[in-house]
Amino acid sequence: KQFDPKKFGKWRFCDDEDVFRIIDGIEPKSKLSCMVDIGRVEDRDIAPKSQSPFSMIRVACYMKDVAKAIAISDLIMNKGYESTVNIMAVSTNTVREIEEGLDDLSRSSVPVVYVVDSYGAMYCEDVTSLVKQYKTALPGKTIGIHTHNNRQLAFGNTIQAIIDGANMLDASVYGIGRGPGNCCLELLLSFLQNPAYNMRPVLQLIQDYYLPLREKIEWGYIIPYMITGMLNEHPRIAIALRDSAKKDEFTEFYDMLTTPEPGDEGKNDK
Repeated sequence: KQFDPKKFGKWRFCDDEDVFRIIDGIEPKSKLSCMVDIGRVEDRDIAPKSQSPFSMIRVACYMKDVAKAIAISDLIMNKGYESTVNIMAVSTNTVREIEEGLDDLSRSSVPVVYVVDSYGAMYCEDVTSLVKQYKTALPGKTIGIHTHNNRQLAFGNTIQAIIDGANMLDASVYGIGRGPGNCCLELLLSFLQNPAYNMRPVLQLIQDYYLPLREKIEWGYIIPYMITGMLNEHPRIAIALRDSAKKDEFTEFYDMLTTPEPGDEGKNDK
């Protein structure tokens, strides 16, 4: 309903049947998960686990919608899935807002709660502070980390979260993801050095598929995403720039975002 498959492709909001078709004939050695957004999913959209290719459904929400995320997560778990709540854009929330959201989650049955650096704005000390706050407020729950690579910190911040006690780690092959992308899976595998993980097929996948794909679509560290990350802004404005004739006009983009609007001068002095 939200995105026309003819314009955005069938994978923006995919059907279970399409996923079943893709994995047909492949021996399942891993769990599959998907993500739903508050306001973009209805109860009837979620089939019972026995009818789905997915084992886990993650619920993405903003802090103001935590109660709604808990309700959807309960529905998901009642249908047989594992579930998480991923709180987006937490770098924009006040201490009070975070405390109130975590208090609601602490009284819920949600088993996993993610720290999400939606805008790629966080440094390691920010990750440490949030992971420790989540762990303290959510005893008995698993903490996850989801980073974005606006400022080349996705991998470093994921490592920091591991050190601080996060046990669910998001990463993608070659860092692929919307705009600046995410923590690179191959980097994370090299850090974990677990004999259960085999780096070679990941490198083969990058070589055979992701390098050609990189010629067709753009993701990863690029200056406009660095600028939005630095300013703790949503990357949509940088994505729009990269789709325009001024895609490489970095200084003009920076000036646009950092120059006060007429009448805004001195507001912070009051």
